[in-house]
Formats: sequence, C-alpha cells, structure tokens
Amino acid sequence: MNKDLLISGFSDEISSDFDTQLKVVGNLGMRYLSLRGIDGKNIGDFSVAEIKESVQPRLQKAGIGVSSIGSPLGKIFIKDEESFAKQKVMLEELCKISNLLDCKYIRIFSFYIPKGEDADIFREDVISKLKQFAAIAAEYNVILLHENEKDIFGDIARRCREILKSVDSPNFKAIFDFANFVQCGEDTQACYDFLKDEVVYIHIKDAVSSDKENVVCGTGEGKIPELLSQFIKSGYKGFLTLEPHLVLFDSLKDLELEEAAEIIKDNKGLDGAGAYKLQYEALLDILNKIESGEM
Repeated sequence: MNKDLLISGFSDEISSDFDTQLKVVGNLGMRYLSLRGIDGKNIGDFSVAEIKESVQPRLQKAGIGVSSIGSPLGKIFIKDEESFAKQKVMLEELCKISNLLDCKYIRIFSFYIPKGEDADIFREDVISKLKQFAAIAAEYNVILLHENEKDIFGDIARRCREILKSVDSPNFKAIFDFANFVQCGEDTQACYDFLKDEVVYIHIKDAVSSDKENVVCGTGEGKIPELLSQFIKSGYKGFLTLEPHLVLFDSLKDLELEEAAEIIKDNKGLDGAGAYKLQYEALLDILNKIESGEM
C-alpha cells in the first residue's frame, strides 16, 4: 500500500471497552486509532492526568498511535454561551492531551443551528467562535480539523469553505467526510473540487441519499474510490480514518442531533468488530485497485 497513507479509525465503534478496541485494531494490522470513546467515557470528559495514568500506557503496550482526538467540540447550539465557555476549557485540556500523545489533530464541529432557521444568519458568530478555538489550538501547536456534519453551520461545502477562508489559520483545516456530504444532499465531486486545498484529513464513511443510510465504503454515493484516487494523485499524504457507522454503538448518542437509528440500520448481522473489519477490508480493496490502475 502507498506508504504515504496511514489507516486509522474510530475504534469505539468496535466496543466501548478500550482493551477490546486495541486488540481488534492490532489484529487487523493497524497502527493508529482516533480517540473518541474510552471505556464508555467520551474523550472530552478526560483530564490529562487520567489519560496519562489509564490510557497512554495501554496505547504504548499495544504499539498503537493516535491519529486524532475525536472531540465533541462545536456540537453545541450556536447561541449557547455557557456551553461555549465550557468547551474552551475542554479544548485547553484536549490540546494538552494531544501533546502528551504526540497527536497533532483534534476533530471539531461548527455549532448546531436552531431548527428551521437560516444557517447563514449565524455566520459571523460561528466564525468568531471558531477563531477563538483556533487561537487556543495555536498556543499548543495543534491543528483543529473541521468535520462537515449534518445540522451544523458547516454542513455543506460552500459554508465549509467560508469558515476555512474566514478563520484563515494554519491551526484550522478541513476533514473530508463523504457520507455527511451525501446526507446533506451534496455532490461529493463538487465538494472535493471546492475544498481540496484545505483538506488534511479524510474520514472513510459512505451513505446513500434515498434514506441517508450509512453503507460499506465504496458501495454508496460518496464516490469514495474515484475521489480517493484524485486525492492520491494530487499528493495527499496522511490519514484515512475508518468511521463505518454500520452498527449502533455506545458513543453514537453523543454524535447525532436526530435519532441515530434512522440512519444506522442495525440489521446487517454484524457486531462492532465485524463492521470495523468489513470497512477496513473494503478500504484496502479500494486502495489496491487505485494502486493497480483499475480506478
């Protein structure tokens, strides 16, 4: 496989138990994971001391590195000033955790918009808050990764580009999430063309627009094989992070504003480890076809 590409993944989709996560990831031959749910607790609720005592030693023993911190930052309503103040404190702690774990990326979002309201009305407030986040990240030499996500300001490519250009910071860059764009009615090729210069991290997640269900990568409307080929040809180097969303898992309740079961149909006959392995093997197959020139 292309040595410039590193496969990682949100291992809490395997199990809430961190030792199980490490075992499955290691058995697949993966050397990285994205930290989000650890023993049933969200990464945003950990202190540096707790990570140093109970998480870092297990990572080191397993020989597994951390590609990114899958934080809940920005998954609050834009006008919730009390939660925003708390999240700035959380970000400080997560930056310290990132430095401890030799991880330079923290995934964030760009705030929930009140249902039924025009997202563009909140543009200046969103940008102001993201600039505050980016300033904190800069103090710790950490890069915030904005994930395009349903129900937030930066859900579509146009608004993703607006905030990236307006925040205008080397500490604020883009994640490309194929499935989320599909679920927002966007064409992923157009999104790629619009955002490729700002993308430094890729989530491997696919979906179909008919019922917005998540599906195995390469089988949906995300155009993952075609766009990964374009990313690679344009010189992309870095992480491809599995986020299968093929079965219901503990951390999901923290991720979706709406009922998550509506987009993750738990009828595939898989458990967390099986779904993770399926997504991993599907990605390897795509990468092998790209490398052999089939794509």
